Amino acid sequence: MKIIFLGTNGWFDSQTGNTLSTLIETRDAYIVFDAGYGFARLKKYAVQNKPIYLFISHLHVDHICGLHTLPMFNFKKGLTIFISKKSAKKLQTFMNHPFMSPPKERNYPIKIVGLSEGNYKQPFPFVCKTLKHIDNTFGYRINIENKIITHCCDTAVCKNDLELARDADLLIHECAFLPGEESYWGHTNPESAAKLAKQAGVKKLILTHFGADRYISRQARNKSLQVAKKIFLKTRAAKDDLIIKL
Repeated sequence: MKIIFLGTNGWFDSQTGNTLSTLIETRDAYIVFDAGYGFARLKKYAVQNKPIYLFISHLHVDHICGLHTLPMFNFKKGLTIFISKKSAKKLQTFMNHPFMSPPKERNYPIKIVGLSEGNYKQPFPFVCKTLKHIDNTFGYRINIENKIITHCCDTAVCKNDLELARDADLLIHECAFLPGEESYWGHTNPESAAKLAKQAGVKKLILTHFGADRYISRQARNKSLQVAKKIFLKTRAAKDDLIIKL
C-alpha cells in the first residue's frame, strides 16, 4: 500500500505546494482524501484501471477546487464521492453550471454519496465523525488491507478526532497553525497534533494542510516538525509528491 501526498497546503497554492489532496493506492482501488488542486496529480499516479473513492471532509474551496479538473480524467471504473449528507446537495450545486462542467458530461460514472456519522462496511470498512471546525467537517477512519488510516482535516483536536485516531497505523492530520497558535476557526498546531497522536497510540503521524499564509517555506514546516517530534517521535511533515509505504 502506498500513500501519496498530492497536495499539502491549506487555503491556497504557493511555492510550498498545492492545496490538499492525499491518495492511498491499494490493490483494488484508489482512495483519495479531499480534492484541493493537488487532486490534478492523480493523472500522474492513478494509472491503473481501478475504481476511485473520494472522501471529502467539507466544502471549503481549498478542499474541492480540484474537482474542476475532472474532464482531464477517464476513470473507467467510475468515481464515487463520499461527503456529509448536510453538504451533499451543496456539492452537487458546485459540480454543475455555472461553476464547472456537470458530471453528466463525463464519459465515466460519477456518484455522490451522502453520509451520516457512523460505521460503514462498503466499499470497505470505514467510520466518519464530525470534527471541530467552523463549518460542517468530517474526519474519516478506513480499514483496508489490514491497516487503519485516519484522515482529519480541518479540525482542532477534539473527542471525535481522538476516537478516529485510536490505534491507527497512520494518522494524517492537519497542521494549519504555527506552534502555540489557536483560533475559533478550528485548526491544529503541531504540538497539539503530536499530543493527540501520542494519546491515541498511533504508529505514525503525518502532518499536512499547512496554512499557506503561515508556512511560507519548507523551513517553516521543518521547524514545526521538530516541535512535534519532541512530543511524538514518529512524526513526518508532508510535502507534495511524498510517497510512503505502509
